[in-house]
Amino acid sequence: MSDTVLVYRGKEIAAYGFGDPHPFGTDRHDVFHTELDQAGLSAGVSYGHPRPALVDELALFHTAEYIDKVSRLSAEGTGFLDEGDTPAMPGIYDSASAVVGAVLCAVDEVMHGNHKRAFVPIAGLHHAGRDHAAGFCVFNDCGVAAEYLRKQFGVQRIAYVDIDAHHGDGMFYGFEEDPDLIFADIHEDGRYLYPGTGAAEETGIGRAKGTKLNIPLAPGADDSDFHQAWSQVEAFLEAAKPEFILMQCGADSLEGDPITHLCWTEEAHAFAAAALCRLADKHCQGRIIGTGGGGYNRHNLARAWTRVVQSFVETR
Repeated sequence: MSDTVLVYRGKEIAAYGFGDPHPFGTDRHDVFHTELDQAGLSAGVSYGHPRPALVDELALFHTAEYIDKVSRLSAEGTGFLDEGDTPAMPGIYDSASAVVGAVLCAVDEVMHGNHKRAFVPIAGLHHAGRDHAAGFCVFNDCGVAAEYLRKQFGVQRIAYVDIDAHHGDGMFYGFEEDPDLIFADIHEDGRYLYPGTGAAEETGIGRAKGTKLNIPLAPGADDSDFHQAWSQVEAFLEAAKPEFILMQCGADSLEGDPITHLCWTEEAHAFAAAALCRLADKHCQGRIIGTGGGGYNRHNLARAWTRVVQSFVETR
């Protein structure tokens, strides 16, 4: 097993975005990698390159009808994939499938024992549902990865941990009845921010009741509020004893993001990543993958994601 953290880069995932003036621009990949290159972590990092996900892999989470819709509208290159947040850009099918493919490559590397930890910056597209796009998200890479872990490797009990400012509704509702998808999400209260979901009372349904943890925070919540919430997340995950951890580390929860209202610093991301690595070492044979998620202040996302990688390196 390599002692390095595997970080993904490449023009295929960099291409995922919606152009100016959309907040999810295609510059986000290079802004992060420039910061990472300057962080003095080169001895602890190696690089992976994405491949496109196959249709059958996308279909592990998404419906065939929805996959066909994305393919068709991507070829047409006009209109929207949802109600107006996610444009049907020319080629968006290819870049969205590359995002999923990068995460599946990371799963393969980790599960085959080549690396314990991996990070994919342009990923964590947590709003996409099984049959729809939403909130800048076309295909839900973490949703596909969870189903892929089960089908390819027999890993059943998967923890999905989300610290993006927005509630990970695509993951929550996609697995709301699944007792083995352990879901923990700290986010801005949905009464003040898209998508308006993720109330504390939403804990799963049926056999899955109690396997989902939503912690909404008020606008203006800072690092001290994050740490208070994080103690609940850590106890929840400790009790759940997952076999694999997927981390969505959206940087739009940092102060100064143009479309959200939380006030964390990148120290919250560094702390959460280190804590999850310790849990992964205890319960998951070290296996954790981080995904970048949201973040629309470029300085914030570069620093927050770099601090996640740094924590992965320092706890490897």
